[in-house]
Amino acid sequence: MPHPSITAETYPHKPAIIMGGSGEIVTYKQLDERSNQGAQLFRSQGLKAGDHIGMMLENSRQFLEIVWAAQRSGIIFTPISTHLKLTEAAYILENCGAKLFIGSLHLADVAQEIIAVSPGKIANFFMIDGIKPGFESWEEAIDLQPTTPIEDQSNGVPMLYSSGTTGQPKGVFVPPESSDVNSPHPLVGSMGAAFGFSSETVYLSPAPLYHAAPLHYCMMVAFQGGTIIVMEQFDAEGALQLIQEHRVTHSQWVPIMFIRMLKLPPEVRARYDMSSMQFAIHAAAPCPIEVKEQMIEWWGEVIVEYYAASEGIGVTIIDSANWLTHKGSVGPALVGELHIVDDDGNELPVGETGTIYFGGQQTRFTYHDEPEKTAGAYNDKGWATTGDVGYVDEDGFLYLTDRKNFMIISGGVNIYPQEIENLLITHPKIADVAVFGIPHEEFGEQVKAVVEPMNWADATDEVGIEIMEWLREKISHIKMPRSLDFHPKLPRMDNGKLYKRHLVEEYRSGTRSDEGSGADRDE
Repeated sequence: MPHPSITAETYPHKPAIIMGGSGEIVTYKQLDERSNQGAQLFRSQGLKAGDHIGMMLENSRQFLEIVWAAQRSGIIFTPISTHLKLTEAAYILENCGAKLFIGSLHLADVAQEIIAVSPGKIANFFMIDGIKPGFESWEEAIDLQPTTPIEDQSNGVPMLYSSGTTGQPKGVFVPPESSDVNSPHPLVGSMGAAFGFSSETVYLSPAPLYHAAPLHYCMMVAFQGGTIIVMEQFDAEGALQLIQEHRVTHSQWVPIMFIRMLKLPPEVRARYDMSSMQFAIHAAAPCPIEVKEQMIEWWGEVIVEYYAASEGIGVTIIDSANWLTHKGSVGPALVGELHIVDDDGNELPVGETGTIYFGGQQTRFTYHDEPEKTAGAYNDKGWATTGDVGYVDEDGFLYLTDRKNFMIISGGVNIYPQEIENLLITHPKIADVAVFGIPHEEFGEQVKAVVEPMNWADATDEVGIEIMEWLREKISHIKMPRSLDFHPKLPRMDNGKLYKRHLVEEYRSGTRSDEGSGADRDE
């Protein structure tokens, strides 16, 4: 389980990173030198171990080079989704206390706006692939730095943000187990071992690197001395081509990617050799049983599912053989002790549904600068939860029945309704609003908005389109409702709580239409 710098000494010319589209190769020697230069640059800018940086980048070799520069300099780094708008990105940067920001020329508009709203808060602004006013070139800056390690190397870790039910993103911080820069990635001994990661691993990463799973898997592979194939953007046939070309052994997916590959013409699918694949790992969203059955039939029993969270409280894993006898399950616990708990804090027996908790020494996370939310995630026994709901069968296999208080998972992306509701309720023609997920054949779920208008006379297609266009200017497109319906009176309880479950049941049972006015979302 060597640090990439050790692999660079023993196998300097071995590919560490290969960009799927361009074919650009970064050897372990190059990764070592460039990450050293990045660490040297951080120190030259006054950053020390424990300081925070923010980065808003597409998939690129620089992304991973910066990650390793931060890792070996003790920096806490926060990748930000490229889909976020200014207000969303600026909040994250302010909340984490970023002292340095790295943007991309391709996202220059948002990057320049961040400068405008962050005077004096972020001292250093860099850009890859070019520059805009207010930014320095990352590439030119590190070229001036030595390729030798900094004297005070220490273990830096990511701090990723996930939205909370209040709509404000929460920074999930899991402190490193050791300050030693050479200490292995925390997943190496658990998931890494379960999936057989080694120096022989060729790992395909088809998803954005700012997501938790792709980032952690790429780091884990580099700790093992394997090779990472990074897709700039996911393309169904392109992924198959890369698997064949590079003899990929491991990969990580979300169900929408399976669906897109399965929808390719049979002759296209048959064109590519998948026999090198040993583990095709998937998570992040419920996978339709039929889709998973087809993938197992196509690729063989290499499809493996896991359930986890950025908080790192626990992990379940299920391989193809066990899934075929426990269809719909996400498996038994691999990391942590699994508990199902009722609303009164009592542990529930087999088969009964409740909140999912994990116990064990791995439950060490905090929500950055959110002590109350952190305390609320733990019970009096020290077990932790992210609010997911499910049950365990007689074999100890976990089944999910709901997720994070109506959190929507669309195409592998977590979407929290409250954030959208908080925006919509400010529209002058809206009296009340509910946002929730309804089934979608391709994306797993789609975002539905149901609006109670101030005046029923406004319950028209024209007003619906007006509201959707208004919202589109205020929120990233991945969070946009796919459709909007009007409702004469939303079901609220006497205490003011929205009884959203009634609406969800109406749409899922088919008693209400899933088509509404203003249906218009970029996919």
